[in-house]
Amino acid sequence: MLTASKSLPSTAAGHLSRLPGSATAGDDLINVTTTAMHHFLVLTPAEIGVNLALTAGIIAATGGVVFAFQRLVQRRVGGGDVAAQLRSSRAVRWAGLCVRSGLALTALYLVLAVWGFDPLGWWAGAGGRAVLRVTIRVLILGLIFLGASELAGFLIRRTLGNLASSARDPRRAAQLRTLSPLLRGMVQAVILIMAGMMLLSELGLQIGPLIAGAGVAGIAIGFGAQSVVKDILTGFFLIVEDIVSVGDTVRIASCSGEVETMTLRTIRLRDFDGTLHIFPYGEAQVIHNMTKTFSYAVIDLQISYGSDVDVAMAAMAQVGDSLVNDPVYGPKILARMDVLGVENLKENGLQLRGRIKTRTGADAGVTREFNRRIKTVFDEKGIVIPYPHMRLILPDTLTQEAEDLAVAAIRG
Repeated sequence: MLTASKSLPSTAAGHLSRLPGSATAGDDLINVTTTAMHHFLVLTPAEIGVNLALTAGIIAATGGVVFAFQRLVQRRVGGGDVAAQLRSSRAVRWAGLCVRSGLALTALYLVLAVWGFDPLGWWAGAGGRAVLRVTIRVLILGLIFLGASELAGFLIRRTLGNLASSARDPRRAAQLRTLSPLLRGMVQAVILIMAGMMLLSELGLQIGPLIAGAGVAGIAIGFGAQSVVKDILTGFFLIVEDIVSVGDTVRIASCSGEVETMTLRTIRLRDFDGTLHIFPYGEAQVIHNMTKTFSYAVIDLQISYGSDVDVAMAAMAQVGDSLVNDPVYGPKILARMDVLGVENLKENGLQLRGRIKTRTGADAGVTREFNRRIKTVFDEKGIVIPYPHMRLILPDTLTQEAEDLAVAAIRG
């Protein structure tokens, strides 16, 4: 026997074994508490000290076993990507929780035995059998709903993942990958609510008033959370109507960047400098999608008034054709360059404009390469790209000496 204290008196055992026989659960709790307190009061200080020491030893031993079990699992699993996925698996976490729960129950039984209680005797009674039946039903329901949640998440993830992998359009694949976590979260939330209701019903609680109260609370929350509902509905229609998806480059208000994540109520843009912009869908009233189906590399060049415009426009078309025939940039370009002509007459020269139709997201790279090549061609053909400078015009009546002084003053 692990205990140094006396066993419970027969009255205590009777109280512990006839829980269902009492009028109410409150009466049973009062009887058990009163009997347990009486049992503690009759213990001598020496018995209390020994029991406390044994309790501390049991708790320390249980903690050591849990620690050793975790170290053993970590050593068996090892490292690497597969090990990381295995450790993050929900099934593995639940298995570890079951092991720790079993050790905790064992430690609790030993502690109760140390203090003179008889858990097995109570479990053999009517009260223990009633609690055991309820516990088994709750565990079965919990396992069923846990399996249903995991199965639904797996099927949604697997189905949408296969559809995204087999989609010929990259945009459709990105849209399916965006929908996957949203649908999975919604389905699992519904399963969780159903599981909570059924578990409360199994525990003997009347869920009718709870459902009615939840309806009233839902109405009140609905009035106070209109913006949240608006965000969720707006985000759902943004995805369903294929307005934006993960991987697109968009501009919202004054912020632009690549869509990194779309949650139930927010869209998150990663800017070029790494800044993360987070917008609730309700605040994203106007979305400028710069990578919807295709993009344009817009080319704006400035040449001096003394340069030949026709030669400059021919040079732009030549560089555009060279990019189309390039093995690296050619696959990114969907059509030959459109040289639009003279866009504007500015104080320093003429502004020429053209554009190249590219695949989504390839416009920036094509623009940079075009600028690098056009500089070389302009140098070969004598096309001058203007830059800020000052031109001094002196009146004819100015003497040579005054002209030299003015030039020296400007240079000085």
